[in-house]
Amino acid sequence: MEEQATTTDAAQDQTADIENNKVMGILAYILFIIPLLAAKDSRFAMYHANQGLSLFVVAVASHVILAFVPFFGALLSGLASLGILALMIIGIIGASRGEMKPLPLVGGLSLLK
Repeated sequence: MEEQATTTDAAQDQTADIENNKVMGILAYILFIIPLLAAKDSRFAMYHANQGLSLFVVAVASHVILAFVPFFGALLSGLASLGILALMIIGIIGASRGEMKPLPLVGGLSLLK
């Protein structure tokens, strides 16, 4: 009986964390540093901060690499920007719904503990 009460309390704590930090989850995809500073105790905010940081690292790396590709680099860089924007929108929608789903392609990266 006591184990069931503990499980219920943990689920309520997680639900409260999500509801209290949805804005931080959304901001993580726009500027990942904000949740790192303002909501470092929130599991939900830190998950989305990690996703936002991963997306930022992939965006910078792709643009740096594509800068060295002659002629097609500019075209591919534009396509990469559109892909990054699409992933940002997917992440923002997921955070606003209270979901903790990894982003396609970059969601497996874990840069924060």
